[in-house]
Amino acid sequence: MWDFDMGKAMGLMMRTLPFLVFRMAVYFGIAVAYVLVTGVGAGVGWGIGAFGEPDFQATTTAYGGVIGFALTAGVIYFLREYILYIVKAGHIAVMVEALDGRALPEGKGQIEYAKDVVQSRFSEASVLFGVDQLVKGVVRAITGLIQGIMTLLPIPGLNNIMGVVRAFLRVAVGLVDEVILAHAIRTRSENPWSSAREALVLYGQNARPMLRNAAWLTLFVYAISFVVFLVMLAPAALVVWLLPGAWSAGGFVFALLFAWAVKAALIEPFAIACLLQAFFKVTDGQEPNPEWQAKLENASAKFREMGEKAVSWATGGRRAPGTAAVPQPDTAV
Repeated sequence: MWDFDMGKAMGLMMRTLPFLVFRMAVYFGIAVAYVLVTGVGAGVGWGIGAFGEPDFQATTTAYGGVIGFALTAGVIYFLREYILYIVKAGHIAVMVEALDGRALPEGKGQIEYAKDVVQSRFSEASVLFGVDQLVKGVVRAITGLIQGIMTLLPIPGLNNIMGVVRAFLRVAVGLVDEVILAHAIRTRSENPWSSAREALVLYGQNARPMLRNAAWLTLFVYAISFVVFLVMLAPAALVVWLLPGAWSAGGFVFALLFAWAVKAALIEPFAIACLLQAFFKVTDGQEPNPEWQAKLENASAKFREMGEKAVSWATGGRRAPGTAAVPQPDTAV
């Protein structure tokens, strides 16, 4: 049914407990920042509205809350590279080390260790972010190839359900890009673009089992997240009650925020731990298939762009500090 062991995934979570605590601090900090800045914005709006009629005050309070929420979202948007580099990639790094049986530091030392591992592979946050963005595009292309094959199958009524299938697959591949990044960490690659290409070819030639595993995990992640959302409605409603003025949509929005924080801090790492097991298991001992490399070259401009960046990196482009540029043939994936 699937190619991962949930017990082993829980073991990985416990071995990387310092990172789980770190993730909780980051993502719940973000959720609290949204609430606080939104509350401050609503308070300012309420104060301004005190100079007018009650309807005017209600409007300025709502606008103040929306502006505060938007300002926080803008700051988080600019911090997304740092979050990917330090939080997500760092946790993947220590998970990979744990899966391979290596000893991990305890406490804060684990976070510094992960930072060093990620830096040795990706040099800086902008490189990792660039790799991640292109990987997402190629993963979507692979999913499109699989969908194209499915439409050719002689199954009655298949076309009628393909819309639902496409929507589900778009959600299911949401965690796969982080697994692709894990390949560079595990192989100790000095060329992140080349390593990502290789991992994408391996993913493509094993797309069906990987999508099956991702689909099961997607169902689990969103089912648990929905339960968390329902649980968070009560404290979110309390937060809205404490805000000045009435903001009817606030409870729903804050419940979503807190549910998102739990999902990002605790549920997603578990899903990643499962997907890492599945990817390493189904690709064990395999070499990238040239036919799949050719398919991706034809189907995805982003995959071709990654090839160009891999050559540039290998021939003296950007590389990790302290490492020599290692020339690689143009055919490397």
